[in-house]
Amino acid sequence: MALDLEAIAGLTTAPDDAAWATIIERVMAICGAPLDAEKAPGEVTRRDRAIGEIDHFLSSAAWGLWQTFGNAAPRNADKIVEWWSAPYSAKAILILDGLSLREMPWLLEGAKERGFVVHTAAAYGAEIPSETNAFAKALGFGSRSQLQNNGGGLVHKLAPARTETIDLPWKDCAGLIDASPNWVFWHQWPDSKLHDGAGAGQGLDLLTRDIATQLTSDDFWEFVERLATGRRLVITSDHGYAATGLFHDAMDEQASFLKGALKSGRLLSGDDDPGPFVPPVALSVDSQHGKHLLAVGRWKWKSQGGYPTLAHGGLSLLEMLCPFVELTK
Repeated sequence: MALDLEAIAGLTTAPDDAAWATIIERVMAICGAPLDAEKAPGEVTRRDRAIGEIDHFLSSAAWGLWQTFGNAAPRNADKIVEWWSAPYSAKAILILDGLSLREMPWLLEGAKERGFVVHTAAAYGAEIPSETNAFAKALGFGSRSQLQNNGGGLVHKLAPARTETIDLPWKDCAGLIDASPNWVFWHQWPDSKLHDGAGAGQGLDLLTRDIATQLTSDDFWEFVERLATGRRLVITSDHGYAATGLFHDAMDEQASFLKGALKSGRLLSGDDDPGPFVPPVALSVDSQHGKHLLAVGRWKWKSQGGYPTLAHGGLSLLEMLCPFVELTK
């Protein structure tokens, strides 16, 4: 779904919120069609490359939109808090750490096949930077680890709720769900798997196969059903991820700058120089989480130990957009 000249002209002249709404709609259209488990690795790669065309437009011709992302694109944390304040008698949120829009078809098709009603299927913006604890703090927690063993307390934005964060098999997670009316369950997959395979060279292929297995399994959907029994449920994430193994190699001065500033990562905390390059390869962005230098667009560079093939923290669409799926049984 390439950007045509008319679409490009519209995005460069539209108000920032309208431009971001159009971009998110296009990304959703690319990611949203059902997936076949056998063909998923190739299809997910094809979709990733299609979204890369929009990423290229944002980094080369409209990088100013990234400066407005935090205010102009709806933030996932805000949408969760807004949803939580609705007068549902019982509700639950399942945060799958690092889940991206690539994975939304598994949730939507699986829900329909297993008798759930899908009320909302949307995409909202991650925090800047797209890091786990930035999202946790946006929800009023000190960190993700605060949720462990019902440690969330009563001062966060989703209180009252029973809380948990863990990386156990789905069957074991289902056994943890008690009769408490409100639940916030933060599972550390697929981010844990993402980092395990980040240096494998075929990171997206391996991760896609694992995701297909997990999100079509009976154990996963029995866990979801346990959370949704008597409750309205949202499945979402704290951030997405970039398939950096598919990115282009930065050249010469740009590569040297990125390696010196960001090492093997995609962000740096602090008020650092984004470099002299136009179009930029990095942007300095100030958010409620402080100032950060962020890689912008689809660039990778040689670094000690090798640049990871899966990562997050920079400014690309599949890093910065989170699925938001609302279900009832």
